[in-house]
Amino acid sequence: MPTDAATTTPRSETSGSQTLSRGLTALSLLADHGSQSIQSLADRLGVHRSVAYRLVRTLEEHRLVVRDAGGMLSLGPQLVVLARDVEHDLQSASLPHLQHLADELGMTAFLAVRDGDDAVTLVTAVPRGVNASVAQHPGHRHPIALGAPGIALQAMLDDPTWRALGHDGPMHPEVERVRSRGFAVSANEVIEGITSVGAPIRSRGTTDASVAVVTVGQPDTEALGAAVQRIARAIEADLR
Repeated sequence: MPTDAATTTPRSETSGSQTLSRGLTALSLLADHGSQSIQSLADRLGVHRSVAYRLVRTLEEHRLVVRDAGGMLSLGPQLVVLARDVEHDLQSASLPHLQHLADELGMTAFLAVRDGDDAVTLVTAVPRGVNASVAQHPGHRHPIALGAPGIALQAMLDDPTWRALGHDGPMHPEVERVRSRGFAVSANEVIEGITSVGAPIRSRGTTDASVAVVTVGQPDTEALGAAVQRIARAIEADLR
């Protein structure tokens, strides 16, 4: 019996799609978990080490992944080239303000954008002259249901959009406080012992974004809230 070509996917195409999907997942895992071995990457991908090795070799050829002398994998420089035009205006407008905020507070400051149901770190500034600060790497993602930058992004959504993202329940309780006072506070939600404070950036024509700071302990969240709101307004002004 003849095969319906319109409903049959060639095996090579299916295999290629799976390989591409695994490669993209590998890049996301390196962004989320930082430097790691091939075996660790294979375990997270749920594949044999030999499969992960072939993926890594291909990603290395395109400079999307680099491997140090000890065999540890990290994201490669080509990703910077690919990403430099992504939300370029937003990155350019935010970086000097983020650096000022980081230096002023002695905390890591960053800008997150919404990617579907996730908050993705786009730009990060670490405080100068400080021995230690909480790391927040560009490319890191977590659900917008958690954390101050995610909650600030939630506050920019209407109910139909929230439901369209697959949520049956209400938004985070902190969302109403964001809408009334202008900033979100989150403690121990994304990482135990970490507090974040974030504010939405409202600018026509750009991706939904928020600015946030992250620190350990129990900081003065009112003071941090005022600071992140001030920086959010400054970024908005530069985007006009």
